[in-house]
Amino acid sequence: MVVSKQISHLENSAVQLVLSVGRDDVRAQYDELLANYTKSIQLPGFRKGKVPREVIERKFGPSLKGEAMGHIMEKALQTVFEEEDFPTDARPLPYSTPSVKEEPALDFDKDLSFSVTYDVFPPVKVEQWKALEVEAPVCQVSDEDIDRELEEIRERNAIVLDKEEGLPAAKGDVVTLSYAELDENGGVVPGSQRQDFVFTLGTGANIYKVDDDVEGMKKDETKDIVKTYPADFEDATLAGTTKKLRITVQAVKEKKLPALDDDLAQDVNEKYHSLADLKADLKSNMEKTVEHRIRELTVQALLEKILEATPIVLPESMVRVEQDSRWRNMARQFNSTSEQMLKVLEGSGKTYEALMEEWRPDVERALKSRLIVETLIKDQGINATEEEVENEMASMAAGMGVPVEEVKKHYEKENMKEYLRDDIREKKLYDLLMGESKIKKGKKIKYLDLLGKN
Repeated sequence: MVVSKQISHLENSAVQLVLSVGRDDVRAQYDELLANYTKSIQLPGFRKGKVPREVIERKFGPSLKGEAMGHIMEKALQTVFEEEDFPTDARPLPYSTPSVKEEPALDFDKDLSFSVTYDVFPPVKVEQWKALEVEAPVCQVSDEDIDRELEEIRERNAIVLDKEEGLPAAKGDVVTLSYAELDENGGVVPGSQRQDFVFTLGTGANIYKVDDDVEGMKKDETKDIVKTYPADFEDATLAGTTKKLRITVQAVKEKKLPALDDDLAQDVNEKYHSLADLKADLKSNMEKTVEHRIRELTVQALLEKILEATPIVLPESMVRVEQDSRWRNMARQFNSTSEQMLKVLEGSGKTYEALMEEWRPDVERALKSRLIVETLIKDQGINATEEEVENEMASMAAGMGVPVEEVKKHYEKENMKEYLRDDIREKKLYDLLMGESKIKKGKKIKYLDLLGKN
């Protein structure tokens, strides 16, 4: 079908592909399309399936040729991309649709030639990844850290009761709110309403950070407040904006904390016989968390070093897909839809396009790091054996305190075994990177700072 093809690599990880389809094939596919129409079309004065070919061509000629050309081009591209010897570095990304550079003319007296462009997987050549030097923070779990964890356990095991009628909400109380944004005329901004939002006062676990405003309010009380958010506010949709909000307290509950004793430890888990057992286990788990986080930060530092020495040109389609994925994830985190998030964004005076540009540097850095990891795994021939997969599942089962068969069933049922292999490959690569690098002791850091909770 395809009599010739020419591949040209363009800037920004794109490819131009020029194909020629033999005129005999062009005519055959056009005739096939016309024959199908002849069988099914019905025109005034003719019985169904009896309309002469020349009548159909006279009436629908341009659209027939256009449809035939689209079908011929699509089939030619599919044929070429399915060829085993088609170069891997010239295959289109799954989310990059080939676009026609210039619409060709359908001429039955000669071959049909057309040109398409599309994005491809960016070429990545990692050369400098050994003998790197980075610093890793130093952190030790203190008695203060353990005490704080114990207080959180008390919080989780607290009994929550309705607060006495008429008493104001105070820090530590569990409040239920309804709220909405108001426009300049005092009307409710569509899509901003929220009912039955529950959080603990003083934790800041709410989008608008209204803890101080709600403190002192009573059940069924409503008030309007104005909040101004700094330019570096954690939520990009609110950063640098001023919002007028209407808040109603639907319920106020207070917590009754249990005593910090052996009974609490036994309530947490039957494996603990005393508070001392619980503390020891907490310390052990926290030290593992510290070790894991320091490893993460060390790997990030190494990848940043490699990234600085590895030029990668990302195709625009790859960046757009990642930005869109993050946008949809943000909507899910706020229990909202993309449409509702857009309204909130517009209400803050921002546009979707502007937000995407804010995200771009971080998105590009994450994509490039991922490409470097995948390239090194391939270049170094790193793989995950079946035995390593089995050992990983056994380790996970032990950590969760469940039978290993339960973990195996989960990975087989969800068809996630390959993801587990990928995790093992990455761990082996990170071990290799750290083994080939010089890791120096960095500054001492507190537990909460290490985990980014301060």
